[in-house]
Amino acid sequence: MITVVGIGADGWDGLAPASRRAVEEAGVLMGGPRQLDLVPSSEAERVAWPSPLLPALPALLDRYAGREVCVLASGDPMFHGIGSTLVRLLGAERVRVLPHVSSLSLACARLGWPVERVEVVSLVGRPPAALAAALAPGRRVVVLGARPDSPSVVAELLVSHGYGPSAMTVLSDLGARQESELRGTAESWKAAEVPPLHVIAVECAPAPDAEPLSRVPGLPDGAYEHDGQLTKREVRAVSLSRLAPLPGELLWDVGAGAGSIAVEWMRSHPSCAAVAIESRPDRAAAVRRNAERLGVPSLRVVEGRAPGALDGLPAPDAVFVGGGATAPGLLERCWSALRPGGRLVVNAVTLESEAVLAHWYGRLGGDLVRLGVQRAAPVGGFTGWRAAMPVTVWSITRKDSP
Repeated sequence: MITVVGIGADGWDGLAPASRRAVEEAGVLMGGPRQLDLVPSSEAERVAWPSPLLPALPALLDRYAGREVCVLASGDPMFHGIGSTLVRLLGAERVRVLPHVSSLSLACARLGWPVERVEVVSLVGRPPAALAAALAPGRRVVVLGARPDSPSVVAELLVSHGYGPSAMTVLSDLGARQESELRGTAESWKAAEVPPLHVIAVECAPAPDAEPLSRVPGLPDGAYEHDGQLTKREVRAVSLSRLAPLPGELLWDVGAGAGSIAVEWMRSHPSCAAVAIESRPDRAAAVRRNAERLGVPSLRVVEGRAPGALDGLPAPDAVFVGGGATAPGLLERCWSALRPGGRLVVNAVTLESEAVLAHWYGRLGGDLVRLGVQRAAPVGGFTGWRAAMPVTVWSITRKDSP
């Protein structure tokens, strides 16, 4: 059994009696140098985390197996902390967690914000671009800073996404005697660096010319960099409704083009993941840029031609085929990869690909629809309807075992 003790910036004085006993009775104390310095000296062996930590952690735990190990962590170890990692490696039955007050709770207490109405974005080990997906007018976001310059990075991102008027409050060393606070707006932020231990509270306020983006599928086509190879807004909304993303699920976006399906799948919930498969390097690069700008920088992009490029990928919960349905073996590979309950959605615009979908629909059933979109456009001095190419959408949910 490993005991994980959360400790705040107030150090030993702020620990509950049970947490103090766990530290005093430990034969081995593990943690970062800052956490280790917050507890009194004892006869316990002190082990500072190696860097990088995660690759070395399993061997480190094996080395001290059988001894009374106490791990020190900042605040609540189960809130973006080492506690979650240890539970994943060892199982909940082998880890006892004694939490401290989290930085989120402390920040909300200082600001008078209801915790349940706040969105949290961590920049610890994550790209700052992940913040973009959380931006919405009037939204309150608490950002867990990773470096002394994190507030400046956040301010720059807010301005670049049209949220320059947003109020920013940087709370540093929460709970310590030297606790400090800085306030300003993103567009006027001047502080280059702050203490390493800080959070950034943001009250999102768009500039007059900003174009806020919803998390509901069907973002404007102009939100994407593309060369014309893009699942258009109306068809994208229908396709994603049939893919039906659920929290924690994984999507394969095959023939990704601009990556719009994968991006909006991931924007639907922070725990959703996706792999975009694209054969052209220039389009794959555009997918990465779209993912970065729209707040899902963890989107995985695989350059290659399906079905070969699908080898070795983790099994998906849903598959979208936006192009290449006529490729030999592609739909067979995608269908066989799905677990029971998995969804397959395939779009077609040519007669040849429609014929493929008709064959599969006749073989497996599902839902086959044709979408026709018309947009108003000038006709001389008047206005008429201009039709886009119709798109056939085949969708099916796998009921049996692969």
